[in-house]
Amino acid sequence: MPEYPDLTVYLKCLEPRVLGRPLKKVRLGSPFVLRSVEPPLIACEGRHVQELRRLGKRLVFGLEGGLFMVIHLMIAGRLQWKEQSGARLPGRAGLAGFDFETGTLILTEVSTKKRASLTVVQGEAALHAIDRGGIEPMAAALGTFADALRRENHTLKRSLTDPRLFSAIGNAYSDEILHRAKLSPIKQTKTLTGDEIARLYAATHAVLKEWADRLIAEADGGKGWPEKVTAFRPEMAVHGKYKQPCPTCGSPVQRIVHAENETNYCARCQNQGRLLADRSLSRLLKEDWPKTLEELEDYVATRASTQ
Repeated sequence: MPEYPDLTVYLKCLEPRVLGRPLKKVRLGSPFVLRSVEPPLIACEGRHVQELRRLGKRLVFGLEGGLFMVIHLMIAGRLQWKEQSGARLPGRAGLAGFDFETGTLILTEVSTKKRASLTVVQGEAALHAIDRGGIEPMAAALGTFADALRRENHTLKRSLTDPRLFSAIGNAYSDEILHRAKLSPIKQTKTLTGDEIARLYAATHAVLKEWADRLIAEADGGKGWPEKVTAFRPEMAVHGKYKQPCPTCGSPVQRIVHAENETNYCARCQNQGRLLADRSLSRLLKEDWPKTLEELEDYVATRASTQ
């Protein structure tokens, strides 16, 4: 996070503000955000922004002379736009400020784990070297999409969020895509039928386009600025909606917790009513772990009657 729709709206809003304009100065709020030494950061100053693009989950500023400034927002990184050139960086969260004649682009990260980064590279070859290699799902043909899915045998959730396979799809939108396609997040990619791949391909296009269009509209077509870039939105079908009703069938949304992330899904729409084992809870409940929505409802009712 941010993912394809969020990065798309950032690019849309940056274009009228910085494209074709000189980068006057770069100010670092933290020296650790800079992950490169050569070329030096100061080499970017005074050069005009000739292009803006996305490289996976990275935002790329193409500057004069074949120089590229690459921003990776990671999980908690966000971009702010201030109309004043040279605007003050906001306390500990302010990692870097990029001053233009039109205003200041500020890179922030509200997290104790500072993962967002700024990298400067020279030339297309150096830029290509930091590309994770995943295909662009919105540009790929169905056959290319299918080949990427079947390259390795993983769960659908893991494959969709693997940057070596697919570009700029993360935890939030993979949940939404799989719900739209009515596919289980733990289904193995090698077992997918042609019809299932076609459904997943269509769902990927539809979900990413719908959300990119929605976020751009919220930002007034690029005239405004995306102030609330978040993985949790009330309009989402399942992501972040644990225990809330699925908008399709009304069943409570379920989750699988793994590491720092959780997968949200609808058992009825995506897994024929069967619950997927949550590692922590299934270890705790052991043989009492409910296998279906009906068993879960009985378990909850029994617990409530004994309290």
